[in-house]
Amino acid sequence: MKDGFVVIREVSIASSYDEMNKVESLITHSCGDLGINEDAYGNILIAVTEAVNNAIEHGNKKSTSLIVSVLVGDNKDEFCYAIKDQGVGFDYDNLPDPTSPENMLKENGRGVFLMRSLADEVVYSHGGSHVYIYFKK
Repeated sequence: MKDGFVVIREVSIASSYDEMNKVESLITHSCGDLGINEDAYGNILIAVTEAVNNAIEHGNKKSTSLIVSVLVGDNKDEFCYAIKDQGVGFDYDNLPDPTSPENMLKENGRGVFLMRSLADEVVYSHGGSHVYIYFKK
């Protein structure tokens, strides 16, 4: 997370889709804390749950012994969701374009594109095992 952010909420879950209700609760409560309107809430929910799903499936390979952490940071102008898995990361700079004709019918491969479309900024670190999703207030 960028400098100047204060963590206002956090949750850690086992790498299981059964734990997603905890993440959704974190998003709902943090959006309430921040006074986020309903229209923006939908974009936040989709972007953050997509990042957590990726962390569970691709990062931690659905190993329930590995943890996914979600932190919510706040500052004067924006807020951030930090999603961290315990995997080795991925090459986030060289992903196939999901809008190109050869990828249009594929069932997956749109998550990062979707996150980048819904958020104001998406930043990866630690080789891709940490993602920071920023939204302006």
